[in-house]
Amino acid sequence: MIQREGCNVAEFSLKADAFLGGFHKDYGTVVVTEVTDRAIASFALPLGGEAQAEKTIKSVLKLDLPSVGTAAQSEDGATTLLRLGKDQLFCLMDKQPDGHGAHRALSEKLAGTVFTTDQSDVWVSLTIRGPDSLRALERICPIDLHPGSFEVGALARTVMEHLGTVIIRNSDDEYTLMSASSSAKSFLHAIETSIENVL
Repeated sequence: MIQREGCNVAEFSLKADAFLGGFHKDYGTVVVTEVTDRAIASFALPLGGEAQAEKTIKSVLKLDLPSVGTAAQSEDGATTLLRLGKDQLFCLMDKQPDGHGAHRALSEKLAGTVFTTDQSDVWVSLTIRGPDSLRALERICPIDLHPGSFEVGALARTVMEHLGTVIIRNSDDEYTLMSASSSAKSFLHAIETSIENVL
């Protein structure tokens, strides 16, 4: 207890909960897992300062900027850049013990050459993997996810059951899905329903 102005005040330590409680379910040929160990920061490249921003990002993250619609991952897998547009990226990094990682660690290192915003509480992320993951996603995703059109490392903004989604193809049979955390349960329900309809 801490004494404050003649009364005792309990010490509290707050801990963030996963939006879906760390959801994990194995359907046999499809496995869905909530991603809970990643922090997310958005990067905006300033008009006229793109070259310097790219140089600084490469120096700090040891990664070249991927082309629009693709992702780039560091050799150790700890950092991933998602190029959503000409001047917009997401940076996914391992969370630190205090629950943070992307924004606090990067804003100082990037030294104002890139505008950053902490997005960790904005998005719920799921991985969906397995031989029937593509079949499940094709039912609710309007873009062409065929490997010839959506290769490993590709990403896109789309909608799934009217919910805005970012989809990234991690490997032949694995995808990461990001949607608004405010509708996390509705998003999970849409994914689960689609899986159940193809199995």
